[in-house]
Amino acid sequence: MEDKIIKLQEIIDKHDNIVFFGGAGVSTESGIPDFRSQDGLYHQKYDYPPETILSHTFFMRRPDEFYKFYRDKMLCDTAKPNAAHLKLAELEKCGKLKAVITQNIDNLHQMAGSKKVLELHGSVYRNYCMKCGKFYDFSYIKNSTGVPRCECGGIVKPDVVLYEEGLDNQTLTDSVRAISQAQVLIIGGTSLAVYPAASLIDYFRGDCLIVINKAPTPRDRNADLLIKDPIGQIFSQIRIKGE
Repeated sequence: MEDKIIKLQEIIDKHDNIVFFGGAGVSTESGIPDFRSQDGLYHQKYDYPPETILSHTFFMRRPDEFYKFYRDKMLCDTAKPNAAHLKLAELEKCGKLKAVITQNIDNLHQMAGSKKVLELHGSVYRNYCMKCGKFYDFSYIKNSTGVPRCECGGIVKPDVVLYEEGLDNQTLTDSVRAISQAQVLIIGGTSLAVYPAASLIDYFRGDCLIVINKAPTPRDRNADLLIKDPIGQIFSQIRIKGE
């Protein structure tokens, strides 16, 4: 493992156009449950499967049931950025990291200080009235009961991409540009099982592909560096010149 840390350090030292593509595994070390692990949401029992509850159809038909699950399992305001979030923010600040592309909706990258964060699946910290478009913050949803309503009477919907919904076109365009221009792409904390997000990796044409994930991914065989350990543990050992 020490050899792999040394190699990762060398790659980061050598390049100044790095892009990070991450998923749920980046946030599990902050206490946010993922979906697909043994203890993840897909392995817990509810009246409906999580994948059904978190669909556009279910939200429109059963918003009351959606919000019961959503408040219980998707809103976590006690989580704090871990070593991975913090190190990525430092790498951006020193000019090495050009973008964080995340499948997470927890805002932890921004809390850590990252500025260029492309949220493929939206954020629980943004909510909008479906009727008039008025913005509502995290606490409004967290502290509401039943189906949250706007003062105009419309239902307030989280700005998260539910199953059956498409990804934001501008976010996709910006992500493709960042990945296609990157010298180094670091894939971290993701099984690369969710599409179309995972297909963005196909646009990488750079020098070095790094995969840091505890479980196997479809890109392991293409990786120039493969590390199967918790990503926060790995990034905590990386040093930025001048530190």
